[in-house]
Amino acid sequence: MADVARLPRVFEQIALIAGLRWRILKNGLQRKHNVWDLIGMIWVAFFSGSLVLGVGIGLFAGGYAMVSHNRVSWFALVYWGIFLWWQVFPMFLAGFGSNFDFTNLLRFPLSLRAFYLLGLAYGFSDFAAISSMCWIVALIAGAGVAQANLVPALLGVSALFVLLNVTMERLIGSWLEKILAKRRSREIFVGVFIICMVSLNFLNPAVQRWGHTSRPTIMHSIPYLWWLPGSLAGNAISASSVLDIRGVLANVMGLCGWAVLLSALLWRRFAAQYAGEVMSEESRPAALRKTEKKAALAEEDLGFLAPQVAAVVIKEFRYLTRNGMAFVSLIIPPLMVIFFTMQFGPGSPLKQHSIKPAMFFPGIMAYLLLILVSPAYNSFAYEGKGMQSYFMAPVRFRDVLLGKNLFLGALIALELGLAFAVLVFRVGWPGTPMFVATLTGGTFAIVGQLAIANWSSLVSRRRWRSAN
Repeated sequence: MADVARLPRVFEQIALIAGLRWRILKNGLQRKHNVWDLIGMIWVAFFSGSLVLGVGIGLFAGGYAMVSHNRVSWFALVYWGIFLWWQVFPMFLAGFGSNFDFTNLLRFPLSLRAFYLLGLAYGFSDFAAISSMCWIVALIAGAGVAQANLVPALLGVSALFVLLNVTMERLIGSWLEKILAKRRSREIFVGVFIICMVSLNFLNPAVQRWGHTSRPTIMHSIPYLWWLPGSLAGNAISASSVLDIRGVLANVMGLCGWAVLLSALLWRRFAAQYAGEVMSEESRPAALRKTEKKAALAEEDLGFLAPQVAAVVIKEFRYLTRNGMAFVSLIIPPLMVIFFTMQFGPGSPLKQHSIKPAMFFPGIMAYLLLILVSPAYNSFAYEGKGMQSYFMAPVRFRDVLLGKNLFLGALIALELGLAFAVLVFRVGWPGTPMFVATLTGGTFAIVGQLAIANWSSLVSRRRWRSAN
């Protein structure tokens, strides 16, 4: 039968897969919880549609105004904004959702060309792609109302611009999918995302301090970005408005070069997946695991601590280093010190609210203690169900809590020392009396909170019940 049956063509294969996906969605809505998910998606679509409609109306008016007032060169700024939105917004959602796994399509007799076209077509269903294409249509409509003979150039350049952005978004998404296939990479990604969100607090102080002086530098560097897609698309429209055929061809050829390069890279990535690439946690060789086990056993002896306490300290250290998000989050306290000193320290833009170094130091240390000591109130969080092993091991809970407290105390000391060095560098020495008083009060606060936190960690453990 395999020799007699005719394989469907490429577009027939795409239609079959699309029909299959629709039937899966339709049958899945028969479940109660999936119906509520659909209702939630409808609400999200309503608010997202309002955003797209509002920006689209603005771009329609902007396109009309730029053409009417002979500001066609500003089209490059609009294309740059759409380009950044199209490429950056999906990256923010890459580590926080479950994407469709295209390798599942390889169960069907798809050709490589059909697999590539399916992967590329999926990029048009993304929210960033749909909103960007709607905004481009609104921009073309506004410009067409002002000057109709500019519409053909806008349509051709915009079509090439859309193809380029879809290809680049799918390529970046494929690379991110490969990177985020590993647990450590996902944790680091989320940790870096949190740090980036915290770093947004620096925008306001940075703009207030360096906004006016950096504007000439930014304007001077814009011409050097002519070879990037946003500038090429805008320059092609500007050249078309003045009937500069050579300029139009040069910029269109630049866009075609970008499209060809990105298409080749995306074809290579999809070809690797089509050939059976497995993106998962790699298993290490047994010899390497034995070597690491011997090294771990050699590290068990810290010398100055009891073996049970030393084992807990080493275990806590490994918990921290193996949790990428927790490890990266250790950078947040020094970042917050820099932010507060920029916002309220001497020489800040808010001079009427500036704080003296002698008062700044105890306030910052107290704020950081609230952040750093909070994990102690759930000190058995990393153990999970392994908490039961403590009841079978020949170890006292006093030794376990002592090891956890020693490690957390050393970590707090390291973080506070780093934050103090940053604080002294930024605002100066707070004075010996204030330093000693703050250090004494901080030590008392840490010891008192650890005592309460240890009691809270022991009494708040959930009861493990048998499966029966």
